[in-house]
Amino acid sequence: MNFSARTSLRFAAQLDVAIVGAGIVGAACALECVESGLSCCLIEPDVVGGGATAAGMGHIVVMDDSEAQFQLTQYSASLWHELAPRLPADCEYLPCGTLWVAADAEEMEEVHRKQAFYRERGVRASVLDEQQLAGAEPNLRRGLAGGLLVPDDFAVYAPCVARYLVEAAGATGRLQFVAKRTRSLADGAVTFEDGEALTAGVVVNATGAAARHFVPGLDIQPRKGHLLITDRYPGFVQHQIIELGYLKSAHSISSDSVAFNVQPRRTGQILIGSSRQYGVEDPMIDGAMLARMLRRAIEYMPELSTCSGIRAWTGFRAATPDKLPMIGMAPGYSRVYIASGHEGLGITTALGTAKLLVDRILKRHSAIPAEPYRVDRSMVAHG
Repeated sequence: MNFSARTSLRFAAQLDVAIVGAGIVGAACALECVESGLSCCLIEPDVVGGGATAAGMGHIVVMDDSEAQFQLTQYSASLWHELAPRLPADCEYLPCGTLWVAADAEEMEEVHRKQAFYRERGVRASVLDEQQLAGAEPNLRRGLAGGLLVPDDFAVYAPCVARYLVEAAGATGRLQFVAKRTRSLADGAVTFEDGEALTAGVVVNATGAAARHFVPGLDIQPRKGHLLITDRYPGFVQHQIIELGYLKSAHSISSDSVAFNVQPRRTGQILIGSSRQYGVEDPMIDGAMLARMLRRAIEYMPELSTCSGIRAWTGFRAATPDKLPMIGMAPGYSRVYIASGHEGLGITTALGTAKLLVDRILKRHSAIPAEPYRVDRSMVAHG
């Protein structure tokens, strides 16, 4: 499928769904639409899998900040496990698991709480003591209290996954691609910056942090993050490793924060995160924030100081006040749907989001309760 070609707007028949945004969420929605028998148009002026998708780590992780977050991440992870055998090599599927690291006794209490939570819900998780942690990841500093290993989490290279999903949707013959920039959305209509427009049964706004520009009142804000990738050091890191302090930084919505978060890549490179900045929309690298993030990584893994970083970049997570995405009908509309607000879990929850969204469009039963992700639960005043 030629994503760069400008598709004609003279469609042979009325479209069922027009999706704006071809990040991994929009791509997953497109595939779910066509596999559910709907004709679909995917609108993206830039590259498939760009934006926040290209800026993220590609960590598929089951989270437990809330019951609703757990249900969506677990549901979506199960869909990812079904998809994984079909992914081409460039998607870099890596079954590395997640290793949550506890620095002290207090954080070990959180390790045991997380293990109990997961096990009660059928997620495999093992507690590691100090010696077992050192054996699992020899490059971590000594003296850490232990950790929690969640072996079924994994990593992918999300831009290539998004492209694969769009190609799979295109192969059905029910997807068309439009390489145009969107000016505005209305019930059943998308207007482009060049003045052209198309109509569809419903419109899906899957534009990430930009979603609020097309549907006023959405309480979705950009949260800036930095990542850095190193040269190739095969075997240096075995698991996706995250400090338990990451959870505290992820909960803050008003202050800048960093946390130790590293990921092995199939290439032998190491992806290092993470940072969060609220209320910042400048995409330029913040040298002070990047340095702070790297210092935090070296505190946990001192030998990282000997590794060569080859590229750093930023991206913007689409954040909501309660850390849950918005999936469903936009308030005040009858044919505009939202699939945004995933913060740092857009890649993890893309497949589950697509299922829930198309369930709403087709008014079919969902595998998990959809109420926690209703769009109208959090709106802001607008002029």
